[in-house]
Amino acid sequence: MPPEPSLAAAPAPSAVQRSRRKRRWRLPVGIVLPAVVLGAIELAAALGWSGSRALPPPSEVLRTLIGLGGQALGLHVLASTGRVAAGFALGSGLALAAGSAVGLSQRVSAWLDPSVQGLRAIPSLAWVPLLLLWLGIAETPKIVLIAIGAFFPVYLGVASGFRGVDRKLVEVGRLFGFSPLVLVRRVLLPAALPSVLTGLRNGLGLAWMFMVAAELIAASNGLGYLLTDGRETGRADIVLAAIALLALLGKLSDGAMRALERRLLVWRDGFEPSP
Repeated sequence: MPPEPSLAAAPAPSAVQRSRRKRRWRLPVGIVLPAVVLGAIELAAALGWSGSRALPPPSEVLRTLIGLGGQALGLHVLASTGRVAAGFALGSGLALAAGSAVGLSQRVSAWLDPSVQGLRAIPSLAWVPLLLLWLGIAETPKIVLIAIGAFFPVYLGVASGFRGVDRKLVEVGRLFGFSPLVLVRRVLLPAALPSVLTGLRNGLGLAWMFMVAAELIAASNGLGYLLTDGRETGRADIVLAAIALLALLGKLSDGAMRALERRLLVWRDGFEPSP
């Protein structure tokens, strides 16, 4: 009879797995600093050290969020999230195609990359009047502006990712007789994937930032509209409530991208910082 498997024969977890387990236990530590800052602001307001009109305490901001109503607040969040999703999908899709072409072809890079680098230097607000003239004040200019913000980080990540692939990997693929399409799928794309995912994360972050500028284009809903409404009415609590929601939504979307990155790059055995 074959010997029964013993627990001692089970493979020990790798250093990367042990480090990730420890890191999961350290995750709640990340809320300590925000909690301390919010507690200090609350205490300063309670003791009269800060003007509640200029810097409302967190409890007042929370009451403002509740006072806005779940349905009304949900509509603002849904409007902004929908614009970010549409703009990010459009911008990142175009950037993946353009960045891949530039990263894989020197001829395309010579034609396209100088123009893209020039457009990248244009500030976000400089696009607003032009988009108003071209596309009016409906939803289209808002989504296009968000797409512009998402395009450039993704483009740079994709192009630099393909250009940074080790030449020896490509030569090995050619020795195995890979066709150009198979070479891209089995060698270039996996090697460039870390840079591509980093570009997507940066593009998503900029999409949220450009969303605020986009909702200055005659918006009647959304978190950017709440920021404008709070400024015009002198309500710092509304402004801070909108900022808090933007921070929360940005963190949640970035967390989702990080989870996708960990799943797609599970094969990578990179450097793990010491605890």
